[in-house]
Formats: sequence, structure tokens, C-alpha cells
Amino acid sequence: MTNKFYHITEIFYSLQGEGFHTGRPAVFVRFAGCNLRCPFCDTDFSHSEPMTATEIAERVFSYSTHPDTMIILTGGEPSLQVDDDLIRALHNYQQIIAIETNGTHKIPDDIDWVTVSPKADATVVLTEADEVKIVFTPDAEKSLQHWRSAIKASHYFVQPCSCSNTEAVVAFILAHPEWRLSLQTHKYIHIQ
Repeated sequence: MTNKFYHITEIFYSLQGEGFHTGRPAVFVRFAGCNLRCPFCDTDFSHSEPMTATEIAERVFSYSTHPDTMIILTGGEPSLQVDDDLIRALHNYQQIIAIETNGTHKIPDDIDWVTVSPKADATVVLTEADEVKIVFTPDAEKSLQHWRSAIKASHYFVQPCSCSNTEAVVAFILAHPEWRLSLQTHKYIHIQ
């Protein structure tokens, strides 16, 4: 294990609010920094705490000792920092590790659940995932079918952008029933 520092915006315990695992208890590890600048991003990058893999794992474990609790690596863009050392440290606690990534960088092999959320005009290098989740914007709507064929996944979701265009998403899914609806339920029920 190295003494590498990861830049963490926050670590917190809540329910997964979107995608396949909606409603599942999870510890979120939010990484600072991103290689994309999406106008709808809800991450505050104004501060971060440098932490080692061991410190991150200990903080995660302090929130939940149950082995079925999911750890969700998110951001920002976690693939800019996540590496094998961090994944090993987290797996030492027998937790299920998930990542939410824009898919523009490779990720370590031992991640249990991969959610790719590609953004318009980004070059995606991940071609397989457990789920694909597209934030529905005018630019994204044009590329939805492209992402469905470009990324092999078991589940495909379309999500309203910041809870603002749900009617358009519903209309899209009704016309394209191979997609499923993902809502940001954490925003509707006012939890982190």
C-alpha cells in the first residue's frame, strides 16, 4: 500500500437515489475534480480533503459495518483517482464497491458494479458496464441510441436533468421501451 493521497470532497451514508440500486443503503465517496464540465453537475469542487486509501476505508467502515452495504465511488469523476490500492483497501472490509463514471478513463478490475454515464461529445473508453445512465439533455437525446450500442450493459436508464424535464423523459421511454426511467429520488425526498 502506498501513501498516495486521494482528494475527497465528502464521504457520507445515505440511500442510493438513482439507477438500478435506488433505495439501497450506501456509503458515498465523492472525489474532487472532473475532466468534463457539465452545466448540471451538482458537486461542489471548492474544497477537498487529502486522504490515503486506509483513511478512506476506515471512514467508510465507520458509517456501516454491514457487508451488504454498497460503497459508491462518485464525483466529480472518480476514475481520475481510483486505483487498485484503494479498491483493495475497501475490499478488506468485504464491502460491495460500485463506481459512477463518465467512462472516459479505464477503471480497476475489482469493482463490483459499474455505472457509466456518458456525456455528449466525450470520448468514452469503457465499452462494458452493469448499467448505463444518461442524463437527458437536448444534446444527450441525439446520442442515446449510439450509447446503447456502444456500451454493452445489463440495464439502460434515462434520467431527467436535475428533475426538470421528466415529461420529456417519459415520452422518450414510451417511444423507446428498451430504456428505463431513473429518477433522482434523493432530491425528491430531500436526503443527501
